[in-house]
Amino acid sequence: MKITNIRTAVLKAPLKKPFITSLRRVEALEDLVVIIECNDGSVGYGEGAPTPVITGETIGSMTAAIELIKPFLIGREIDDFETLLHHVHAHIIKNTTAKSALEIALYDLKAKSIALPLYRMLGGEKKVFETDITISMNETDRMISDALDAVSRGYTTLKIKIGDDPQKDIERIAAISGALDACIKLRLDANQGWTAQQSVALLQGIEKQGIIAEFIEQPVAADDTEGLKYIKERVQTPLLADESVFSLKDARRLLELEAVDYINIKLAKTGGISQALSLADLSANFGVKCMIGCMLEGPVSVTAGVHVASAKADIITMLDLDAVSLLASHPVETSVCYDENKILLSDETGLGIQRLNTPEIQTGKA
Repeated sequence: MKITNIRTAVLKAPLKKPFITSLRRVEALEDLVVIIECNDGSVGYGEGAPTPVITGETIGSMTAAIELIKPFLIGREIDDFETLLHHVHAHIIKNTTAKSALEIALYDLKAKSIALPLYRMLGGEKKVFETDITISMNETDRMISDALDAVSRGYTTLKIKIGDDPQKDIERIAAISGALDACIKLRLDANQGWTAQQSVALLQGIEKQGIIAEFIEQPVAADDTEGLKYIKERVQTPLLADESVFSLKDARRLLELEAVDYINIKLAKTGGISQALSLADLSANFGVKCMIGCMLEGPVSVTAGVHVASAKADIITMLDLDAVSLLASHPVETSVCYDENKILLSDETGLGIQRLNTPEIQTGKA
């Protein structure tokens, strides 16, 4: 199975409602898909979401990075898998989302070459998962309404976006918590919106009201390692690092300092599946559990995240893979079942991606 061509596609789909955080507002999915073709007719799919405020990447920059890497992959056999992965990472620094899209497509092909679903190739067995759903940052009444709607659709864990105004955030959290049954779990995500001191004051304030979230995610700036440690030492609410962790080096520093309780793994930050697996193993060595999350991505990269979750199910105990559920239409056909908070992997070989719906695709060579 030899690689003969690599193409890209722009994957577009409207969202059911705007996705709003302290960093950005998005109304439609627009992702880059990588299509790797082989001489036997096999096709591998990968995907990456442009998230300039987090990874620094755009559709244009990802396409350019893939153009640079492409010559080192064309003509090589899929069986030479480790060499292929090496070339994805060796010729350009950073550009983690572009690398992830290429890696996902290569892993899809590798699993197809041995006639296994990807999760089986990676050593996984678990097929059924439950994800949370994001409640976008809005006025409190709207957030309560969105939370109640999510619960009515079966979600038992809600990820509440906050971070634009600490005092308003306290009011939002208290109001949302008060409107829900006690069995509904809340995850809080400030997207780097607070200082360490604000984080402690806010979290201690809601804790005094008897509200202990499952975790607070990345309350301070990505490079504020000391701030994370400061928070962890002063609150009961567990602390999850997201934007602070792109690499194994980033994670090791936080874990050695005991600055966080959990690590959020995202393929777009790690540069793909290979480093995501290594990050899970590193976390396991420190006795720290992980969540696997996603950017605002479509079914290709979200599905890759589910396969990784299966491979490391003992370490990746939380899923934040709701992006497919946020789409108003699905531009990808897949054998993986997405049913609101439930995700079911199939036994189709590779990722289980069947086709891209052509009305939503603009194709071109990478």
